[in-house]
Amino acid sequence: MKLLVTGGAGFIGSAVIRHLIAHTDHHVLNVDKLTYAGNLESLVSVSDDPRYRFAHVDICDAQAMTALFEDFRPDGVMHLAAESHVDRSIDGPSAFIDTNIVGTYQLLQVSRSYWNQLDAEARTRFRFHHISTDEVYGSLGEEGLFTETTAYAPNSPYSASKAASDHLVRAWHHTYGLPTIITNCSNNYGPYQFPEKLIPLMILNALDGKPLPVYGDGGQIRDWLYVDDHARALVHVLEHGQVGEVYNIGGHNEKRNIEVVEALCLILDEALGGRGEESGKDGQESGVRSQEGKTSPLTPHSSLITFVKDRPGHDRRYAIDASKIECELGWKPQETFETGLRKTVQWYLDNETWWRRVRDGSYRGERLGLGESGVRS
Repeated sequence: MKLLVTGGAGFIGSAVIRHLIAHTDHHVLNVDKLTYAGNLESLVSVSDDPRYRFAHVDICDAQAMTALFEDFRPDGVMHLAAESHVDRSIDGPSAFIDTNIVGTYQLLQVSRSYWNQLDAEARTRFRFHHISTDEVYGSLGEEGLFTETTAYAPNSPYSASKAASDHLVRAWHHTYGLPTIITNCSNNYGPYQFPEKLIPLMILNALDGKPLPVYGDGGQIRDWLYVDDHARALVHVLEHGQVGEVYNIGGHNEKRNIEVVEALCLILDEALGGRGEESGKDGQESGVRSQEGKTSPLTPHSSLITFVKDRPGHDRRYAIDASKIECELGWKPQETFETGLRKTVQWYLDNETWWRRVRDGSYRGERLGLGESGVRS
């Protein structure tokens, strides 16, 4: 197949493209606006492959997207382009409305126009796969799981914008017949994740000897999904999922945020022998300590954990029932939380160049999402 992937320079999108090029025969056109979280360095391993192309285009630009469709002639769309960080949506919701709602609308319209011009066989083969989040369902109590029929109850500007995009995709299928599939996933983690999210932020702060900020009491529960497992699931759904269906994708790994941070600290203690109290080389900030260059004295990384003011409207618990995709399509995660977390920590230890470049850019670990910075355009 020829697949047009939006947001392919992002965390999940780049994992999907790496999987497509490494493990399938599909051709890929990566369409990305390259906002702060888009990073083509995450695709260096596939950038020279003849089956991979990149287009620096905003999905809100209908004219440019139409030209891409006419030139590339895709058999399917995997729509991952989205603003995705809850804290940023609290401080500046406008970008989330523009990309997640308006952008999805424009992409649906361009896809529908293209699909309507295809011959009967190509129309039957075409798929529009919309990738979404479990946050559209709102917050769970202590019991129960999100299923594909759970009522939507989004609580943040981010989740509301994704819920709106889900509804648009559903409507374009039922009204216009566009062959769509929707997937809603739990919290992703793994290599190449932008360091505003919990796991990479904690790893990099710990390596720099900085506080590990845990919101509220740290009791918020999330279901964690290793990003390469998610990439496999998304491609599998595209190839084998039923048109008009929704599939929830989860890792079967419910963890409290404080448990996640404590587990990261233990892995770092094992890898680095604890943390040093001294500043780093040449009087710089404490910096990364390699296994050959430990500082002394050593104390557990957990001593850096700091509880901070919770963010507004913080959902207490998410948990996904992924039995439908397992029973109907035969997918289940390969990684446990423990194996995935160890692979993730080791990747950040081994790839300092990547995350140093990211941190030299627009994001430097500042606190977002307090809702106190006023309105941003």
